[in-house]
Amino acid sequence: MRLFAVLALAVLPMSAIALETQRGNVTVTPVATGLDAPWGVAELPDGSLLVTQREGQLVRVVDGQARVVRGTPRVAARGQGGLLDVTLARDFATTRTLFLTYSKPQGGGSGTALAAAELSSDGRRLENLRDLFESARGGSGGRHFGSRVVEAPDGTLYVTIGDRGDRPSAQNPASHNGSIVRVNRDGTVPADNPFVDQNGVQPHIWSYGHRNPQGAGLDGRGTLWTAEHGAQGGDEVNRVKKGANFGWPIISYGVHYSGATIGEGKSKRGMEQPAFYWDPSIAPSGLMVYQGNMFPEWRGDMFVGSLKFHYISRLNVRGGNAREVEQIKGNETLRVRDIVEAPDGSILFISVGNGTVYRMTR
Repeated sequence: MRLFAVLALAVLPMSAIALETQRGNVTVTPVATGLDAPWGVAELPDGSLLVTQREGQLVRVVDGQARVVRGTPRVAARGQGGLLDVTLARDFATTRTLFLTYSKPQGGGSGTALAAAELSSDGRRLENLRDLFESARGGSGGRHFGSRVVEAPDGTLYVTIGDRGDRPSAQNPASHNGSIVRVNRDGTVPADNPFVDQNGVQPHIWSYGHRNPQGAGLDGRGTLWTAEHGAQGGDEVNRVKKGANFGWPIISYGVHYSGATIGEGKSKRGMEQPAFYWDPSIAPSGLMVYQGNMFPEWRGDMFVGSLKFHYISRLNVRGGNAREVEQIKGNETLRVRDIVEAPDGSILFISVGNGTVYRMTR
């Protein structure tokens, strides 16, 4: 029944909406509606969209219709797990390669995995699906998978992984939990990863001490930034550094849901400070640093979706710091899960609450 519903999904023309921002009104137009727990979105060179749905379906939206793309991996669709991010390879136009992250069944539990495949010429199926990375056994719960994939300028791939609800594991480099990993396009470990020669440390790890990074993106210099869920308060934006420890759960600007203090406080020698944090928590998901021409006044600004307070946060970035300067909100920004820059400089974002992908234009 679920598969049929997706195949039958019609994306009907809908009216554009004017949304107010500090720089004047923008136009927001729904381009895909009726989606079931959409998680990630990518625009293909022909203008069609690929959208992941957490239960395991990848759909392609084209000519007013959304159709299931066959050949996706089997996922552990439990809690926050399922089919998660989708990113096109930089050379997609010639290779048809794309990357998916998902929660992979692992003998009674599940872990974050990264897969690659080629999209068939007719856009109806994935070919040559293969896993490039699979976390060491992540855990039996359904929380904190991450899970974004970002291709760096050098062609390596960053994948964000949450602590899986096992807080201490984020400080255990023998585990992938609570880390950002970096792999080559063929799944091998890059020789310049920071822990590649250290015994007892997972060689894929680029940084660790993360709680649940559900947003990740590059700035104009190729630097990786993440947006991460804190506990009660303490959601973070981090400028990711090679080999760095971002402190969870030893330091945090939040508190446990019981109200108890987390770890040892807000800072500790040898642990990174966030570039920005929210208190109260906004439940950030999806992060993009704008580089396009459609909104030149926003170039270099960061955009992060809020699942909790239903807005798009615009942050001004200066060096290693960021500050929230605007909250873009309307009926269309209900539980913003993903936000990406389209090839033409427009902005695509997913509203989970509306089951809709919107396009923001001038």
